[in-house]
Amino acid sequence: MDNNNAQAQSVYESICSLCDDLEFVYERHDDELYITLTITGDDIPMRMGLFVRADRDLVRLLSPMPFKVSEDRRAELALAVAYANYGIIDGSFDYDIVDGAITFRMTASYIESILSKELFKYMLFVSSQTIDRYNDKFLMLSKGMITLEKFIESEKE
Repeated sequence: MDNNNAQAQSVYESICSLCDDLEFVYERHDDELYITLTITGDDIPMRMGLFVRADRDLVRLLSPMPFKVSEDRRAELALAVAYANYGIIDGSFDYDIVDGAITFRMTASYIESILSKELFKYMLFVSSQTIDRYNDKFLMLSKGMITLEKFIESEKE
C-alpha cells in the first residue's frame, strides 16, 4: 500500500471510530473508503456520506436533499441557494439547475497533515446544523409554500 492509500485508510478508520464513539448507526463501504449515515434534525432526516479521496488527499461530506426542485421553481431556488451560501461560514450548497438537485458539501484536506476526530465531528455537526436550517426552507420554496421574498426575509432574522 503506497503512502497516499495508507494515509487515506487511516483517515477512513478515524471517521469510522468517531461514528462508533458517537454511537451513530452508519454503513461502511471499506473498498471505496466512505461511510453513509442519516442524522435526524428538527424536520427532514439528513442522509450524509463522508468520502475519503486518496487521489486528492481530501475528505468530502455530501448530503443531498431528499427532493428535487420542479422546473417552474428552479430559477427562484438558484437565487435562494446563492443567498444561503453567501452567509454560510463553512461548506456550501451545490445546486444543479438542470435537474433541480441540491446537495450540501463540505471538504477538508489532509495534505501533509493529520486530521483528528474532532475535525470530523465538526464536519458532521456543522453540516447537520446548516442543512437543518435550510432543508425545510428550500423544500417550502420549491413547493410554493413560501415566496423567495419570505425566504430572504427569514435570513435577515
